[in-house]
Amino acid sequence: MVAMLAVSPAVLAQASGDAAAIIEIGSLYEPQNLDNTAGAGQGINEAFNGNVYEALFALTDKGSVENVLAADYSVSEDGLTYTFKLQPNVTFHSGDPLTAADVKYSIERVTAEASKSSRKKSLGTITNIETPDDQTVVITLSERSISLPYNLSYVWIVNDAATSLTDAEDGTGPYTLADWRRGSSLALDLAPNYWGDAPTNGGVVFNYFTDATALNNALLTNAVDIITSVQSPDALAQFTDNPDFTVTAGQSTTKELMAFNDRAAPFDNVTVRKAVARAIDDKKLLESIWGDYGSLIGSMVPPTDPWYVDLTGVDAYDPDSAKALLAEAGLPDGFTFTLDTPDYDPHPVVAEFIKSELAKVGVTVEIKIITANEWYTKVYQAHDFQATLQEHVNHRDIVFYGNPDFYWGYDNPEVTKLIKESEAAASIDEQNAKLTEANKIIAEDAASDWLYLYPQIVVSASNVTGYPINGLNAQFYAASIEKTAE
Repeated sequence: MVAMLAVSPAVLAQASGDAAAIIEIGSLYEPQNLDNTAGAGQGINEAFNGNVYEALFALTDKGSVENVLAADYSVSEDGLTYTFKLQPNVTFHSGDPLTAADVKYSIERVTAEASKSSRKKSLGTITNIETPDDQTVVITLSERSISLPYNLSYVWIVNDAATSLTDAEDGTGPYTLADWRRGSSLALDLAPNYWGDAPTNGGVVFNYFTDATALNNALLTNAVDIITSVQSPDALAQFTDNPDFTVTAGQSTTKELMAFNDRAAPFDNVTVRKAVARAIDDKKLLESIWGDYGSLIGSMVPPTDPWYVDLTGVDAYDPDSAKALLAEAGLPDGFTFTLDTPDYDPHPVVAEFIKSELAKVGVTVEIKIITANEWYTKVYQAHDFQATLQEHVNHRDIVFYGNPDFYWGYDNPEVTKLIKESEAAASIDEQNAKLTEANKIIAEDAASDWLYLYPQIVVSASNVTGYPINGLNAQFYAASIEKTAE
């Protein structure tokens, strides 16, 4: 076996503020439910990941993978067997001890047929999970999976005796669920007998808002202490150069994209997709939404991913070329399509911009506003759409283009092969090379239209510190947030 060095769990900052202070967090992303294998949306990741539930590993705010519930692990020479040793003396919020059986159960929840986890396919190489004792988990793979520790950071470890996880929890994290008032707030109390370092606050409350203006006003009126992600640069004028607030710009992995249904006409034609992409002035759109913030992106891969290359020149804005491509595709007079648009910011505004741009090349856009729940059932589950707007928050999510069954239906056998081979790579360099090549092909195929990369702007009251600043996977670790007396 090749031993892998253990990394201690992330050390939380030592309290220098009020250890009893309740941190009021403002967010636009309320969970649909409390189970990340049941289509809960990005809000559950923001509130629960690393706060209520922990995994064997965690993706840190800097993008590295560190051990959490895995004390250490080793990998066999052929890369097919991983042996994990668990942290000792860890208990769930219910008081039950963490055992290897809980880890096995949790992984199998994600890979189960009924699971709605978008990461289920990434764990598809697991063929067997053994628990030789309460502190040891042995995972056998059908082929190499160089990203296994990273992929396991998405698997929340839950008590195998827990029930009703869509509206209750039983995790090992520093906080326990106190109260969920649907449509309003989700409160987390300090977990008793937490195995790790205690949080530097007395608890947190995620307060939910349906629009950015109300969210900003809540911070201005001291109803919340911090906003997890500012949605408009116009709002920043209220906070910049104001000593009562701190504005922090971090790195985002959130991509605003127009996803085509690549399996259905007319977007099953790559020429049509490229024409639509070239007809939209992404720079003008970004400036209209974010001003000087954010950046253009030529594919699903942001600069924080190791396989990033600048592909913004592929299908760059060129309306004359867009018209020529439409003619080449047999649509010289354009066509009409429906754009299913989530009802929350910034999607309705983006949809109107796209409608205006495409009208210039003869393409008519019929905007259909839908709720987040409708989007999940209609678009994500039923694939009943022509095109849609969505923000994709996940880190390293190029892998979804290697899954022909994913909601957008992109199916290029060469890309599928490259992504599969990248996961079976024997080295990080080999993985990076294959994913870089896949990235280029996806861009040339205009598999989707990647409109822009969000900035990650966190605004807090000036007496609040210790919060995460990078928008990786929409997670928002709360345990090191501190609030001092004003």
